[in-house]
Amino acid sequence: MYEYDEECLKTFLRDQGRLFDEPVAETMEEAEAFLEDCMAVVVDHISQVKEYLEEEGLDVEGMSMEELEEASEVFALPGGRYLIVEG
Repeated sequence: MYEYDEECLKTFLRDQGRLFDEPVAETMEEAEAFLEDCMAVVVDHISQVKEYLEEEGLDVEGMSMEELEEASEVFALPGGRYLIVEG
């Protein structure tokens, strides 16, 4: 099981509206439980985002790195990492 740090949880709580019509979590604990349930992953570089999405069967062929960063399931973290949440 992956442990999500405070940066991941705060970013997800703040930006979850990009992926969901209604909030799925209101507290840090709820956010952590939700991310664990949906097996969200954290990667260190945008190229790893592309690799992950390809492995999951998403068609990312031809998408620029900027387009990948703007995908609704990709949350850019302040420290330069990325949280990927499949809704």
